[in-house]
Amino acid sequence: MARAPLLQLNDISLTFGGDPVFDGLDLVIQPGDRVALVGRNGSGKSTLMKVMAGLVEPDRGARVLPAGISVGYMEQHPDLTGFDTLGDFAASGLAPGEEYRVARAAEGLKFAPETPCSSASGGERRRAALAKLIAEAPDLMLLDEPTNHLDIEAIAWLEAELEGTRAGFVIISHDRAFLRALTRATLWIDRGKVRRQEEGFAGFEAWRDKIWEEEDTARHKLDRKIKAEARWAVEGISARRKRNQGRVRALQAMREDRAAQIRRQGAAAMALETAPKSGKRVIEAKGISKAYGDKIILSDFSVLINRGDRVALVGPNGAGKTTLLKLLTGEIAPDSGTVKLGTGLEMAVFDQNRTALDDSASLWENLAGDKTLRVSGKADQVMVRGQPKHVVGYLKEFLFDESQARAPVSTLSGGEKARLILAKIMAQPSNLLVLDEPTNDLDVETLDLLQEIISDYEGTVLLVSHDRDFLDRVAATTIAMEGDGRATIYAGGWSDYVAQRGAATGEAPVGKPAAKPKPKPGPGAKKSATPGLTFTESHRLETLPAEIDKLTAEIGKLEAFLSDPELFTREPVKFKKGTEALVERQEKLAAAEEEWLALMEKAEASEA
Repeated sequence: MARAPLLQLNDISLTFGGDPVFDGLDLVIQPGDRVALVGRNGSGKSTLMKVMAGLVEPDRGARVLPAGISVGYMEQHPDLTGFDTLGDFAASGLAPGEEYRVARAAEGLKFAPETPCSSASGGERRRAALAKLIAEAPDLMLLDEPTNHLDIEAIAWLEAELEGTRAGFVIISHDRAFLRALTRATLWIDRGKVRRQEEGFAGFEAWRDKIWEEEDTARHKLDRKIKAEARWAVEGISARRKRNQGRVRALQAMREDRAAQIRRQGAAAMALETAPKSGKRVIEAKGISKAYGDKIILSDFSVLINRGDRVALVGPNGAGKTTLLKLLTGEIAPDSGTVKLGTGLEMAVFDQNRTALDDSASLWENLAGDKTLRVSGKADQVMVRGQPKHVVGYLKEFLFDESQARAPVSTLSGGEKARLILAKIMAQPSNLLVLDEPTNDLDVETLDLLQEIISDYEGTVLLVSHDRDFLDRVAATTIAMEGDGRATIYAGGWSDYVAQRGAATGEAPVGKPAAKPKPKPGPGAKKSATPGLTFTESHRLETLPAEIDKLTAEIGKLEAFLSDPELFTREPVKFKKGTEALVERQEKLAAAEEEWLALMEKAEASEA
């Protein structure tokens, strides 16, 4: 016998003063459903979840909740008013004697229930809200970005908790590894329409791309038909056209249909321009240590970071990742040891606390009011990679509407704030990119684009993240903060770190390593990684031949240029520069060939 749905939405329509967010939406959540709710930032994911939770009343339609079914909602910004401690808040919906449920969840999510609400950080408040939901164990759990502010160990605990629950759940998350591991169905919000696929997030990108391809084909056919019918309307015999008014009306209907089609929102026009090259040695730390009181953050740590390196810092919350980042960039000084920064550094910083934004000021003021971006004497223009641009035009490149330009930053969603910070740091050339939790709240398309941009960036990247998928896609070196002041350097991204650490210690990793991502590849990359190689190594193996060919061609041109016997006496400066360029490219070619051979040997060894 079929069981009744956990939740049903019938003919839901909702408008916030403009175009409808949803119109005629029907949705059913069944017992045992494990659903990923995805869509672009601002598409209405959180709004739909609030409708499902009964917190937002639609303009039309009905929310049907069967008798005896409980729904729990974990919101991004919980209201703790009236509670003394986080534990009081988390236990407020439990029966007497069930407080142990909160203590168990608090241990897994890493927060102290006795923390006063008045002094709790935003991350602690969110973890308390998540603990409250888990402790209450409703029939349907609605989770809005549950992994934000969780470290990888806590994410692994939550993943195991949800894997073992019998409840249904709907999840909004930027963490692709988390969604792939847990979900069996996908709800996709796109231009006010909600589609459902009975396959988890792992199949989302292929499904989305197929739908977009079908839309493009249908739109192209409709355009051709309109063009043919319009020619008939102009060139047809008048009497025949009068007798066939139905055809004329059909043409008008086609035009109206075409005009009503809502064009897909494109990707943000993000780009990073590399400043002039820094010195080969970007950061050299020797024997550095740092402590705050009795807590040792770092002890006798050394690292050399060269130009072009991609270095990720991982570890539990509170282990000192951000502190190490500040030590390496010179923002704070070590207690002992030395940090030497290379020459010609131009740094761009993405701060996890988003201190670069003034919440009370408008988007316009946050850009044009920044003296590093402002065009002198022009209050409506900013300097973007050496070119003046109108503030509104530049905001549109990052998918902001003109109506948002004068709105305060406080009205933006988390993903929109992240895009605004990216707009600020991408306006100026840099050769050292410092990213502290950049992936929080970003949608899948923006994450894909950010990953491709970082891959093509010629400068150096320092990254702090708990997003296992993103770490695997971007990092070539991982520094793990392992507690008691220990920081260990590993080759590769998150999955490589887990494998190497397990091999070195004989310990099972905490939680599961991220499943190898199946990303939408960048130019020249295959859709699946080569066996035995990480995604980054596989991508390098695919792109190195083209790089080697390019260097070989450049060397040939330089050798031909320098073969002129009169060049040295006629133009000594050009001869010197040409010789230096030839030596540089020959060194690069040798390094690229060695790297290609090493990767081929590694891939072949795994197949043996």
